[in-house]
Amino acid sequence: MKIVADDKIPFLRGVFEPFAEVVYLPGKAVTCADVADADALIVRTRTKCNKALLGASKVRFVATATIGFDHIAAGELAQCGIKWSNAPGCNADSVKNYIASAFAAMDMPLRGKTLGIIGVGQVGRRVAEAAGAFGMNVLLNDPPRAEKEGVAGFTELDDLLAKSDIVTLHVPLEKGGKYPTLDMADAEFFRKMRPGAWFFNSCRGEAVVEEALVEAVKNGKLGGVLMDVWPGEPDLSCELREVVDFGTPHIAGYSADGKANGTAAAVRYIAKNLGITELEKWKPAGLPEPVYVPVIDLAGVDDIDEAVKKAVLHAYDIRRDVSVLSEAPAQFEALRGNYWIRREFSAYTVVNAPAKAVDALKKLDFKVQ
Repeated sequence: MKIVADDKIPFLRGVFEPFAEVVYLPGKAVTCADVADADALIVRTRTKCNKALLGASKVRFVATATIGFDHIAAGELAQCGIKWSNAPGCNADSVKNYIASAFAAMDMPLRGKTLGIIGVGQVGRRVAEAAGAFGMNVLLNDPPRAEKEGVAGFTELDDLLAKSDIVTLHVPLEKGGKYPTLDMADAEFFRKMRPGAWFFNSCRGEAVVEEALVEAVKNGKLGGVLMDVWPGEPDLSCELREVVDFGTPHIAGYSADGKANGTAAAVRYIAKNLGITELEKWKPAGLPEPVYVPVIDLAGVDDIDEAVKKAVLHAYDIRRDVSVLSEAPAQFEALRGNYWIRREFSAYTVVNAPAKAVDALKKLDFKVQ
């Protein structure tokens, strides 16, 4: 058997080698010739899996080690008899940590403020938990879920935009259908937002109309912007970069834990379909230790919000990633492909936390002693 895999997928090297020939290639560089005689393909978002790439190949199974699957032309693969799988929820906690770090790094009190979450899937639900840890109120908008489950608990989009101090997108990219998300954040969207509100996007760059966002900042409508995903990435618009307060290179979901989950899902799917029973329950043997001291001592901190902020920024300070992209925007792909080993909050233990902060820290998945 032969497997072609993206060379930036972590924890993968050596896993399939006892059972198959494995060829590792840069995701954007995979060609028809590379996959012509392969049985399976393991990718990230940078490999466009369509009939043009795979139609003449032997490939019958594709696994993407990501939540998103915009790069998978599902209809075309079905026509070719190729099955595929993604890794839903694999990096949801990583994005939760990313948003929490953004909250902690913002120069404004958040307790009592309102967060509007558009898209309440596995990621959106976890972001709501993070907001609760910071004492925020939460409004939820998810038309497909509201249609299926009933409107209770959900807020109409216009109402959410008018009432939210921060609006954050966590939607899949839907180019058609009943609930399209392509270009959903357009001029009208920003016009309806509360004056001075912040806008976060860590889901899909194409969900935002770049010109509309730039104009909303320049005319003073928005109080701030966070962008982890960008229209046209990895080539970033200078004008857009200049109006963004927190800009990062598409790494919200790039914790080591999230990557491990994505790789495990891909390995298990391919193993099951290729009949490699030894790997059907595979998971990485062990994750690296946190880069920073894994015990966070909050002795002397009495305020709940200060305690949460200190713990969060110790484990992950988003401003480091913002600084790196700001200094080298042309290195977007390299920054993403060689991202540092970021462990999730669950790898950290908090000691001497004020009693009133314990529940909030636990909502963020810290171990508290």
